[in-house]
Amino acid sequence: MVVQFDPVIFSIGPLAVRWYGLMYVVGFIISGFLLKVLSKKGFFPLPTTKIDSLITHMIIGMFLGARTAYVFIYNWDYYKDNLSELIMVWQGGLSFHGAIVGMIIGGYVFAKRNGLTLFQVMDNASLAGCQGLFFGRMGNFINGELYGRVTDSSVGMIFPSGGPYPRHPSQLYEGVLEGLVLTIILWLIFPKVKRYGVISAVFLIGYGCFRFIVEYFREADSQLGYYFGGTTTMGQILCLMMIIAGIAWAYFASKKGREVILSPQV
Repeated sequence: MVVQFDPVIFSIGPLAVRWYGLMYVVGFIISGFLLKVLSKKGFFPLPTTKIDSLITHMIIGMFLGARTAYVFIYNWDYYKDNLSELIMVWQGGLSFHGAIVGMIIGGYVFAKRNGLTLFQVMDNASLAGCQGLFFGRMGNFINGELYGRVTDSSVGMIFPSGGPYPRHPSQLYEGVLEGLVLTIILWLIFPKVKRYGVISAVFLIGYGCFRFIVEYFREADSQLGYYFGGTTTMGQILCLMMIIAGIAWAYFASKKGREVILSPQV
């Protein structure tokens, strides 16, 4: 199978509506809906009228963190000589690990402004936003980017920008594992959680583990290559750090996390 979709849904003059952007919009719309559900259940002690403000904080944090990490961790050798392109995100270049850090910072700022704890904000953001990873990876698949390594297995697909050989559709692997499976896991443990912070810790650890596995099938970034004798990618290094951070997050949640007391909104 050759993966060759038109990334543009339709265009009006210079304005083009792309599948990739639409996937993000769908993810954020669903996130907003789920946050309102969590608010009405009483798990998220925040009026539904303030949810749009939370999403705005998260979007800003996500893009700033994603771009900063990509520039300084993944491609600084290029950008140090092309500083005028630092803000040109429309040319590509975002890091999900950086996005997580940015969203945590955005969540912290929002929590302080609204009398919440960071654990409360990030637990709800994880429950509502994890599904968005599925749509984001589908956008990558449609764009024919972030494809996997060359394979002779039956699952191989040809991505024109990746040459003539079949490759693992690693975007689909990530979409299913990080977007669908992890979302199901989070919602299954949701009713059993006694303290805030546990759900976001499971998200950090779960994403780190799933992404670490998929990195064995995903093509390494060309400008970085492999580390430690040609077996480890930068993504895996960051995933290990993410897993360690998740374990530490879980420890502090068990000590400092507020007890979950549901107060459903009428």
